[in-house]
Order: sequence, then structure tokens, then C-alpha cells
Amino acid sequence: MKKILVTGANGQLGSELRKIGPLYPSFAFDYIDIDTLDLSNKQVFSRYFGRNHFDYILNCAAYTAVDKAETETQKAFLLNAEVPGMLQAVCTKNKSRLIHMSTDYVFDGRACEPYVETDPANPQSVYARSKLAGEQEVLKNPDNIIIRTSWLYSVHGANFMKTMLRLGKERKSLNVVFDQVGNPTSAADLADTLLKICSHLESTGDKNGGIYHYSNEGVCSWYDFALEIMELAGLNCQINPITSDQYPSRVKRPAFSVLNKAKIKATFGLEIPHWKKSLKKVVKTLT
Repeated sequence: MKKILVTGANGQLGSELRKIGPLYPSFAFDYIDIDTLDLSNKQVFSRYFGRNHFDYILNCAAYTAVDKAETETQKAFLLNAEVPGMLQAVCTKNKSRLIHMSTDYVFDGRACEPYVETDPANPQSVYARSKLAGEQEVLKNPDNIIIRTSWLYSVHGANFMKTMLRLGKERKSLNVVFDQVGNPTSAADLADTLLKICSHLESTGDKNGGIYHYSNEGVCSWYDFALEIMELAGLNCQINPITSDQYPSRVKRPAFSVLNKAKIKATFGLEIPHWKKSLKKVVKTLT
């Protein structure tokens, strides 16, 4: 039986992988997070991987505080670049496969058509630069796989959907930006995709290394996303569209985060649900 290690196992994606792991009985899973293993501690890291061997490592661990990264640069690069580099070295040594999660933030958000994997990166923040540096570390072994995603949400952790549900119950109206568009992504769908990819690699023996884009189908603004959340939850909260400059933040968010998924669908034979269909499933479990 092939072994899969999931890092960042208490996060949105890791939690969904825990949930669906039993549906893939051909794999044995181990799950770690900061509370059980600090990957950034090199001695702990070396001791753990000296004792444990895995066929696949799904690296869902990351520093994701986009605004705080501007003042916690060292921490962001440690978790988003140095640790992936260490995992890459372990996988290369053990002839294992690393599947590493990345982000739409590696792009500058100025495109006018969906980003493909070969489009030039142009990170605009410390967080974005740290994630791109992590990609570069992982791709030192071309057999590794990087999956860029966007607008991730789930029943776990903190995310836009859960914030909207909470505020929608507390307030009569909310202001949400309408000039940033992208693809909402259900962590449950992404988790299932990761394990389908592992199954594909096992059954075919293909390498299929490189960068892939994954998000749910369809495009919307944060404003549209919020409207749909309120409607599905039956909340009587008015959503007002505003522009990004009316919502000041330390880091400028990408105005355009739409990802082209043709490559991942063709390579692994995937069908990807529309964001509204997936959102309905997730909101139903919380309301």
C-alpha cells in the first residue's frame, strides 16, 4: 500500500483530505501540522523524515496571512519557500513525489484572459514572492507537481464564505468589492482532485510533473460571490458593490485571478464543477 503524507493537515485543504482519505483505500495516510511537527525546525524535520518514508507528500502547509507577510517577511519565506525546498530534497532523495499547493497571487492580476501555466509570474507582495520562490524550489525536481488555486473556501478555518455567513447574520448590509474577479474554489473539490491525481499517477506510471491550475469553473467578483452566499443561506443582508480603493488594505489584491484549467483537465481526465454548484453543497452543511 502506497503512503501519502499530508502537511498542513489542520487547514482548509488538509481537513478535507482527512475527510475523504477513507474513500481511497489503496492509500495509507499520515497527517501532520504545526501542533504535531514543526517542519521549519530543521532538526525535527531531519529526524522525522529519517524515520518515515512516503510515496507522496501533499504539501498543504503554508504561511497565508497576506497582509501580515509584509512585516513577517522572514517567516513567510521560511514556510512558503524554504520548507518546500526541504521537502523537495527529501522527495528527490527517496524517489517520492511532491505535490505542492501554490496560488494565483504569483500573477499581477492585470491579464484580460484566464491565466495559463506558462504565463509569466509577476508577484506584487511579500506573500506572492514567497509562494513563487517556493515553486522555484519545488521545480528543482521536474517530476514534482505544483497546483495553483484561488479563492479557497470550506467549512474549516477562516475564509471569505464563513466571514460572509457570520457578518450576514450580524449586519443589515455589507460592502464588498466588485472590481476583483476570479474563481472561487471548494477545498473539498480540490482535495478530491489531489487524490485523483495520485491515483492517476499510480495507475499509469506517468510522471506528469510541472505546474497546473485548478479552481472551480465559472467566474465571478467578490460581490457576486457574497450575493450568492447570502441567497443560499437565506440571509437578509444587503450587499453593496464598492471598488477596491474604497476598501483599503496593506496589500493590493489581484484584480483578475481567473485560471485556465484546460491542462489539468486534459492530463488527468478531470471534470470540474461550477462554483455555484459546489458553494451550494458547502453552505448547506453550515446552515
